[in-house]
Amino acid sequence: MSNRTLNMTDALHAYMLEHSLREDAICRRLRERTAALPEHNMQIAPEQGQLMALLARMIGARRAIEVGVFTGYSSLCVARALGPEGHLLACDVSEVWTRIAREAWAEAGVAERIELVIAPAAQTLAARLDTGEQGAYDLAFIDADKANYETYYEHCLALLRPGGLVMLDNVLWGGSVADPAKADVDTLAIRAINLKLQSDPRVEIAMLPIADGLTLALKR
Repeated sequence: MSNRTLNMTDALHAYMLEHSLREDAICRRLRERTAALPEHNMQIAPEQGQLMALLARMIGARRAIEVGVFTGYSSLCVARALGPEGHLLACDVSEVWTRIAREAWAEAGVAERIELVIAPAAQTLAARLDTGEQGAYDLAFIDADKANYETYYEHCLALLRPGGLVMLDNVLWGGSVADPAKADVDTLAIRAINLKLQSDPRVEIAMLPIADGLTLALKR
């Protein structure tokens, strides 16, 4: 017997969005612009962005980290939730994709809250630790190259205060994590971080079956 509560059909998913999603015109235009790119599957779902913003508000986040910006949908959602005095450290390696992000941030009036650093994220985060920013952040979102998830997680956890929240995207990886036949580098990396988080005593966790899977890890 299955312990799942329901089967998320396309019709039920559409109903859920119709009755809960509060996506404004700026977010919608950014999502539609991103949908035209070959890499559009890297975009988070709008309901996930709304959830992330809600979580940021719930913990009173003012300083946040994003590892993997792409075209800026998630950072736009989070930056808004941080408030006028908020600060988001956004890490990415692409000038091309983040150019789209910058335009959306400016249109939404949150560009001044976002510090975009174009460099390998592990390098950027390590530099912040070296300058004494341990415990200086409230929230982190990891959505970049899967092989480095463990490094990003460890750096972000060190940068967060107790009670801070790490969010890790793609933890279900299209179902590949549960398929024994899948043994590519990315799938193995996601399995490894999932296993690490399941038994990490430093955090309280919940894995949510939203979009491609989102794990929440609350630092003790």
